Amino acid sequence: MHNDHFSRHAQQVLTVTRGQELSQGPGSDPSIARSWLRCLEDYHLDPAQTIAPTVLEHGRLLESRERLRQVLQIAGSEMNSLHQQLSGAGHAVLLTDARGVILNCVTAPSERKIFERAGLWLGADWSEACEGTNGIGTCLVERQSLTIHRDEHFRGRHTGLTCSASPVFDPHGELLAVLDVSSAREAVSRQSQFHTMALVNLSAKMIESCYFLRHFEHHWMLRFHLQAESVGLFSEGLLAFDGEGRICAVNQSALNLLGQLRGGLLGQPVEAFFDCSLDQLLGRASANATASWPLRTLDGRHLFAALRGQPRSVSPVVTPLPEASPLPGICLGDPALQNEFRKALRVFERDVPLLVNGETGSGKEAFAKAVHQASQRADKPFVALNCAAIAESLIESELFGYRGGSFTGALKEGMRGKLQQADGGTLFLDEIGDMPLALQTRLLRVLEDRIVVPIGGEPQSVNVRIISATHRDLLARVASGAFREDLYYRLNGLEVTLPALRERSDKPQLLDFLLAQEAQGQAVVLEADARQALLEFSWPGNVRQLRTVLRTLAALCEGGRVGLIDLPAMIRHAFHQAPISLQRGKQPLEDAERLALLATLEQQRWHMTLAAEQLGVSRNTLYRKLRKHGIALRSAG
Repeated sequence: MHNDHFSRHAQQVLTVTRGQELSQGPGSDPSIARSWLRCLEDYHLDPAQTIAPTVLEHGRLLESRERLRQVLQIAGSEMNSLHQQLSGAGHAVLLTDARGVILNCVTAPSERKIFERAGLWLGADWSEACEGTNGIGTCLVERQSLTIHRDEHFRGRHTGLTCSASPVFDPHGELLAVLDVSSAREAVSRQSQFHTMALVNLSAKMIESCYFLRHFEHHWMLRFHLQAESVGLFSEGLLAFDGEGRICAVNQSALNLLGQLRGGLLGQPVEAFFDCSLDQLLGRASANATASWPLRTLDGRHLFAALRGQPRSVSPVVTPLPEASPLPGICLGDPALQNEFRKALRVFERDVPLLVNGETGSGKEAFAKAVHQASQRADKPFVALNCAAIAESLIESELFGYRGGSFTGALKEGMRGKLQQADGGTLFLDEIGDMPLALQTRLLRVLEDRIVVPIGGEPQSVNVRIISATHRDLLARVASGAFREDLYYRLNGLEVTLPALRERSDKPQLLDFLLAQEAQGQAVVLEADARQALLEFSWPGNVRQLRTVLRTLAALCEGGRVGLIDLPAMIRHAFHQAPISLQRGKQPLEDAERLALLATLEQQRWHMTLAAEQLGVSRNTLYRKLRKHGIALRSAG
């Protein structure tokens, strides 16, 4: 059966590449046809061949990951968020290097084997030259976002996959990585991938922008856009310059906004493009760059900008920023949570290990980081390792490091493990319940002796405090033999349980806190209905899910306001199903108007013009009232 399918697919490929155009199917897309032709003529691949993908040996994979260490750190949380936005099941979120080698993969543990059977291994080379037309490899060649759906793949063995990939560029416009979402489900249609592709694009741009900002964190950073509310979002222009005002790097959005080519900007004084002096520009700088101000280019373009950096002089019209909160990354309005935090900080200062329990997405890493930042180790490293998100074959080198030349492909200078990176500070071990048993033994020895032995290296002393986190029942895993009992008691100096979001009493403060973070200085106002719906939703994904929704709302917000109709469908539907008495405390008059609108719309079968005529209002007024009452539009008929 498989052989017949591969033969038919191979015949289809040959038909297209011989110039016999097809009016429909994969061959009708010129980009697919071009890729198939490259596979035959340039790479000499056989579409019916069923060999497994080429996989890098362990040492070379570590070397590749080391080269992109900073990108992997930035991309990790974005990939987890993207996987959650896609409802998780049936998807693998992948990050590759510029050669197409898979360096990280986020998928449900129960589905890992499915994607590995499809060839999506850590270290697998998915370049077009190796695997033919596919999301990752063809994205690398075309240097643009694309979806390769099932039969559009060159090799017959890959026609069960649907892959949407987006390139990630470095600050100099060079291809840095590829972000890809792959699905092995048969029911996936090409049309359904439009939403997936949009999310992949957004995530790739977020990774790109974060990498740019971190790469030039010691430079002046000008952030600008045509709209004031878009400064701080992924679509903003980024321009880094040095202390002398010479431009060091720009992203593609900056080139588009300025109407310039990269070569015409680099090395030039920033004053050559903007209608202000360097001193005036530097005087508007801010360490946080949250407030934007008008900026005009020399060719008359009107922009809004913010400048990150320490101002050289303070202008009297600039309002000083309020002092930063000592705990900028967490909201502790819930009294029970405050109490847990105080206890955790007290024992942490006495070098007592913390074990943080809580549902997935409840904010365990934010809690751990806040403890670290409030402690006397605040100026020392906080290093996180997700024991569930990294392959078992890599976790030992990640945790303990290795000596240069200790194995084939090892970096000449070696690699410092997480324990050494956290020396003097805090090591956060997330999802500690998923740590392999063999490594549990080594970790226990480190905790007792405070000595680290890198792979192939000599013992080194470390001064590190440990905070662990899990959503699992560790005692149950101890009972089943999956977790060492002695390590459990060594890590559990104090057990802290974080409440689920639905149980927190500070949801209003938390909502405002997270919205301010995700808006990044953009003015975003939640209308009463929308705010109430967000507060009443059950949030099965907890704080992480709420943060993701708020980030999306801030990115899509137009006019600075978010109404009920702008919320995801599942939140709107849950709110509509709630009793009227719970819905934002409506007055009887408002209730009557809402019911009258719904009755008229149902009577006119949701035909907007007829409904407006019956109500005696214009269509614009009708739409405004629907938005006011959070009534979602339906199709007429």
